[in-house]
Amino acid sequence: MNKDIATPLRTQEILKKYGFSFKKSLGQNFLIDPNILRNIVSHAELTKESAAIEIGPGIGALTEHLARSAGKVISFEIDQRLLPVLTDTLSPYDNVKIIHSDILKADVSNILAEECENYNEIMVVANLPYYVTTPILLKLLMDKLPIRGMVVMMQKEVADRISAVPGTKAYGSLSIAVQYYMQAEVVMTVPKTVFMPQPNVDSAVLRLLLREKPPVEVINEAFFFEVTRSSFAQRRKTILNNLQSQLENGKAKKEQILSALAEVNIDPTRRGETLSIVEFGRLADALLPHFQK
Repeated sequence: MNKDIATPLRTQEILKKYGFSFKKSLGQNFLIDPNILRNIVSHAELTKESAAIEIGPGIGALTEHLARSAGKVISFEIDQRLLPVLTDTLSPYDNVKIIHSDILKADVSNILAEECENYNEIMVVANLPYYVTTPILLKLLMDKLPIRGMVVMMQKEVADRISAVPGTKAYGSLSIAVQYYMQAEVVMTVPKTVFMPQPNVDSAVLRLLLREKPPVEVINEAFFFEVTRSSFAQRRKTILNNLQSQLENGKAKKEQILSALAEVNIDPTRRGETLSIVEFGRLADALLPHFQK
């Protein structure tokens, strides 16, 4: 087996060979602990019948572990300076395809249709750049990709928010946006000491598995998400106050909001963080007739 990329010594050798300097703007923090990488990949439960999607491969530390477990790896890298590095470090693996593209602008559905048609399942496995974790996750969810799920590393605080349950400080519109589509669970925490350079915060690995169907059926998904976002606009405010101030013409429609809340048995003095996804779904459906354009 080839020598692991993710050791402090080998990482330094590669960086020195290419004169590579980290770009803070791209949130580049490279993992230098092979055990953690093996652990991340094991949570994805890949086989040679699986394809893996990676975002931000860096110098290929996680990519090579994916290449050893999956049938195919598609990796999106935005930093052109890393392309020759990856060509070199991943040369032992013929099942990796590096795509030089910003994942937020890429037509991922199209790429998957072209590259992964011979694979039974697709998993996203990535060490996500901290500064765009949420936009990347939301894009992958909203694109409704044909994936089984994701095993993704991110800032611990964000992982806690995504996996949070109602009634906790971390629970918010991001928890709902992700949990509407996926079951979320933090499977491991990762100390900042295993990165080069060291970030300021600890990380966590989140496993997200696609639900067969959302926990609640709603008439209009876009409006459901608008209601959940509105309900958390100011966390200390009641659900009634937030909906009035955030929904279009909400102040003029106070009576309609109150009647929708009564219809689904939600006390208007409750705060957004106490409502479950199912309650939000019912509330959105009750509000919809009053706010349809």
